[in-house]
Amino acid sequence: MRFGAFVPQGWRLDLAGLSPDEHWPTMLKVARTIEELGYESLWVYDHFHTVPEPTQEVTYEAWTLMAALAATTDTVRLGQMCTCNTYRPPSYLAKVAASIDVISNGRLEMGIGAGWYEHEHDGYGYEFLAPAVRLGMLREGVEIMKALWTEDEVTYEGKYYKLKGAISRPRPVQKPHIPFWIAGGGEQLTLRIAARYAAYTNFGISIDEFRHKSEVLRGHCDDVGTDYDAIVRSTNLNIVCGENEAEVDEKKAWLRGHLSEYIPEDKAEENASLLDSMSGTPDQIVFRLKEWEANGMDYAIVYFPDAAYDASSIELFAREVMPQFN
Repeated sequence: MRFGAFVPQGWRLDLAGLSPDEHWPTMLKVARTIEELGYESLWVYDHFHTVPEPTQEVTYEAWTLMAALAATTDTVRLGQMCTCNTYRPPSYLAKVAASIDVISNGRLEMGIGAGWYEHEHDGYGYEFLAPAVRLGMLREGVEIMKALWTEDEVTYEGKYYKLKGAISRPRPVQKPHIPFWIAGGGEQLTLRIAARYAAYTNFGISIDEFRHKSEVLRGHCDDVGTDYDAIVRSTNLNIVCGENEAEVDEKKAWLRGHLSEYIPEDKAEENASLLDSMSGTPDQIVFRLKEWEANGMDYAIVYFPDAAYDASSIELFAREVMPQFN
């Protein structure tokens, strides 16, 4: 199993309480910690407004962070979980991604999805279209990005996007192109797009759901003639890790208290409860991850909600959990 970890960027209220002049040093420190501890990749979210509800707290923009982290790290791979296709024209995004792949010497992952956060669409003036339309745009967007990364000049006539003689230089460092992570578990459209184009997928909030979505993906691969076993299947996990159960409980309680300073207590409780299924001591987490691994999960992207304030979870996980899988 391979491991990545999220850098706090404010979206999940994970920089709240820090002064603005502390934000970038904190994000960079966590990113370098992720790299030094041996995680394969670091990740940011592509969002503009905080969750579980919009607040006045910061959310740093994903692709700005990609460029900054490309220039300030050395070996760790750089991903977004995941870029919202409707927020940027795919031709422009292809250009940005190729530039960052060069800056990072071939370390970029291309996470992409159809988008879901309606409040952000409304707030920023992006029309929140029907799911089938957004997914049609996603399919065309992936086709356009791949073409711009591999062809000298691109003319594209789609239902949603049209290009006429587009040239994208520089080309990405990675060959044949930057790998696509198609995120989302929509069974009719998203997983069919993943079957055709993805090197990686990301879905499943439970093992049962992960297993079911995997079989749907397998069926789509059979239909379109691609190799199901060549697609790495990943999921996102919310974790605090403690030396003992008392420490785990203390960290969970801290998160509830932290969130309740910025959002209603019921929402703070609901958000903190996301930690319940995977958090624990190293031995407990290993046991749970082994079950995910047995069901075909190849890559865990781990979110540590306390990373900006306390490095102990991210360090303990790397020291005592990851070696059980490498």
